[in-house]
Amino acid sequence: MLDISIVIEEEYYNKDPQSTELGKNIISASISLLNELGFEQFTFKKLAEKIKSTEASVYRYFDNKLKMLLYLTRWYWAWLEYQIDYQTHHIRTPEEKLKEILKILSYSQTETSQITICGTDTISLRRVVMSESDKTYLNKQVDEINSQGLFRGFKKLCHKIAEVLIEINPTYGYPHALVSNILETTHQQTFFANHLPSLTEISTKKEQSLNVQVYDFIEDMIFKVLKNVPQQT
Repeated sequence: MLDISIVIEEEYYNKDPQSTELGKNIISASISLLNELGFEQFTFKKLAEKIKSTEASVYRYFDNKLKMLLYLTRWYWAWLEYQIDYQTHHIRTPEEKLKEILKILSYSQTETSQITICGTDTISLRRVVMSESDKTYLNKQVDEINSQGLFRGFKKLCHKIAEVLIEINPTYGYPHALVSNILETTHQQTFFANHLPSLTEISTKKEQSLNVQVYDFIEDMIFKVLKNVPQQT
């Protein structure tokens, strides 16, 4: 696997975890534990035990577990943005560019499984984002977190995709709202298929993979929405 380093702003950490082996171990183990325990049961004490270190060593990198989750989601959004730039720079029409972006968002690109963050594959990180990312903003600290600029990665990604929607139909009035909804949908529908199957037609029992089903759903939805709005003449 290819291990890549994405530069994350200093506001997310006390010490850059990608700069030391201990920091990398903290990131790798935190992804594993968050997948195993969930955010509510995850603690720095359990993380320290897993890496055979001390809680104090973890606090040298992050103030708290919410800040750590914000760091992980920031890395993931930056990774998606990198893929979008790399995979779509040669595509001329906005319609084809949007289709490629939706493939990336639905994780139907098999190449992504060959990338790691601090030794952990991005598929494991995606599971964390899928099940835990809403906890970064569905909390009482959301305004303070936002004032610190810690949602910039998500906002930047939404804006980048929204610009493509505007190219397709400049009269559509809600490009950012639609994009933020699509980003959440790609995670929620997979989660529902695995845990709350009566809430979705996307199913683990179908021949197609969940990734392909999610792509088909969001592609159908977004293009129908854009086509139903009259374009300027």
